[in-house]
Amino acid sequence: MSDVLDRGITVTESGPLDQPIDVSRETTAAFVGRALRGPLNEPILITSFGDFRRRFGEVWSRSSLGPAVQQFFEHGGTRVYIVRVANSARGAMVCLPASGSALLLRALEPGSTERIRVAVDYDGIDAADEERFNLTLQRVNAANGLVSDQELYRHASFRSESDNYIADLMLSSTLARVVPPWPTHRPEATSSDVNVSIDSAYVLHAQDGTDGRELSDYDLVGSRKSRSGLFALQGVERFDILYLPPPGRGRDLGPTSVLAAERFCRERGAMLIVDPHSAWSDRADAIRSIKELGYASPNMIGYFPRMRYRGDRDGPTRAVGGAIAGLLCKLDRSHGAWQEPGSPGLAFNRGLVPAVSLDDAGGLALARAGVNSIGPGTRGMSRFSATVTMGRGSESRREFASLPVRRLCLQIIHAIDEATRLAAYGPGDAATLARIRSKITAYFSALADMGALQNDRFNVQCEAGLGAEGRGIAKGITILIEFQPAGCDQPLAITLQQTVAGCRHTA
Repeated sequence: MSDVLDRGITVTESGPLDQPIDVSRETTAAFVGRALRGPLNEPILITSFGDFRRRFGEVWSRSSLGPAVQQFFEHGGTRVYIVRVANSARGAMVCLPASGSALLLRALEPGSTERIRVAVDYDGIDAADEERFNLTLQRVNAANGLVSDQELYRHASFRSESDNYIADLMLSSTLARVVPPWPTHRPEATSSDVNVSIDSAYVLHAQDGTDGRELSDYDLVGSRKSRSGLFALQGVERFDILYLPPPGRGRDLGPTSVLAAERFCRERGAMLIVDPHSAWSDRADAIRSIKELGYASPNMIGYFPRMRYRGDRDGPTRAVGGAIAGLLCKLDRSHGAWQEPGSPGLAFNRGLVPAVSLDDAGGLALARAGVNSIGPGTRGMSRFSATVTMGRGSESRREFASLPVRRLCLQIIHAIDEATRLAAYGPGDAATLARIRSKITAYFSALADMGALQNDRFNVQCEAGLGAEGRGIAKGITILIEFQPAGCDQPLAITLQQTVAGCRHTA
């Protein structure tokens, strides 16, 4: 297996080479989906469901993103990047009269719940000046009417040749942009009467925003070149788990989205959670469909069945990929990604129950097909097996069919990559290589003490240069690590080649 962790043009900070490697870094997830409001195609890190509601709106019946985020935090997740995508959504428009023409502003964030208002005044501007004006732009919370954001542009001009041209000034705005047709006069003051109420001193929407149509696979995947859809995450330094909730009510994620997301996860060293289709009625359905869809990757986590709310036997089944992402984050924080199935904490909230009952034989059959099972646990709470990846039979390294082994290896690769980046810019002398080796050795000793390794027999080697693959690149180091993960019946070897262009790893 060979992959590249390509950092692109993302600006990152690296600690000094003598700084210890963190063995307990918080696991971070990333979700891509539809929301009522918020910036499009921009990853936003949130740390609570309240953060999500403030930035992206309430839970919305036309989107499964909100419920997935709620599940994530309810099941132990603490950090998740949200990428909002939309299909033909439009931002609200404000029209400011300007002596027979108009200054038109279009909200940057599309959606029916986006509320912006604008005020124009001439305070501090000479009475003979018919070019300059002051513009105040506000975002108003639709739920409580309070102002959540405000921008002020003073002594702006409607003339395109001016240094203070309003369209140029607002290129830095996070609320709106000036759109054509361009005004031929300065906009009229919204109110000159000091007795007028605050609300009537502002101009509201001439045209409300729209939420657009249901998402397609192409909206979720987006474009690598424009960094849209899931490729917006190219700007994120690191995420460990990717989840694309179902794109709409009663709709399953299409294979185009799944396969594109899996390839992106391979590039970034992350795991992709894949929901079972809503039509899968039993384990035979699940096993047959997985083979037909061709899903086979050690970077994919599948599960079966979907779940229902307790007491709602006739209600719709629900994808719980968001909850699984939260459980895995909780597991990593409390016990470590290398823990075996049945670890404390891998239980769903009591209100969720499997939509299909599985016996032990059914769970084993699913595991052989690369699918984890959800079944009864202790104290009436359902349990997630967390046993296998979907890579069974797809990799030359059969060890990566084990989900704990695969996740531990990715954790190690990320940790060493982040800890040795500065070395790619250095001379690669003996002293530097010795410091790197000592640092990685201490890291593996800590992992062994925590139970992540089968034993304390591991090997770390460092050398300058990149070998045959790296000829023609002046700088770089090669790191070879040999170790035996807990629960693995034989040692593994991973080679990392650290260069200024990124980190290439081979296992």
